[in-house]
Amino acid sequence: MTAVSLPADLRAQILCQAQAAGGGECCGLVEGRRDGDHFRILGLYPARNLAAASDRFEIDPLDHLAAVKKARANGCALIGCYHSHPNGQAEPSATDLAGAGEEDFLWLIAAGERLNAFVYRGGRFTGAEWVTSSE
Repeated sequence: MTAVSLPADLRAQILCQAQAAGGGECCGLVEGRRDGDHFRILGLYPARNLAAASDRFEIDPLDHLAAVKKARANGCALIGCYHSHPNGQAEPSATDLAGAGEEDFLWLIAAGERLNAFVYRGGRFTGAEWVTSSE
């Protein structure tokens, strides 16, 4: 089972960004650490969405590069991305699957008040379970 740890304040940040994006998709990158099938999210990097269509996302390459540098400076890596589906479900779309490519990359998808986690692996998305801890 793939497990994902996400602090409550970061979850709230993603949902707030999704709501603020209105009819468009918010997007960003996820900093953290991966230990086997456990993804520990430690930070978020909101990004500008360059997609022309409101139901797509394309992370600005300059924002991507800045996030890589910040994550490395923190001794971490970019382990995933997040985006919203303002008029859809909190699950990967056919467009998401067509745009995915980085193996073992975490995808967080927000829709309404829902936030779900998936991992791209072997050409498909598989669901991940949220875990909580007392840390």
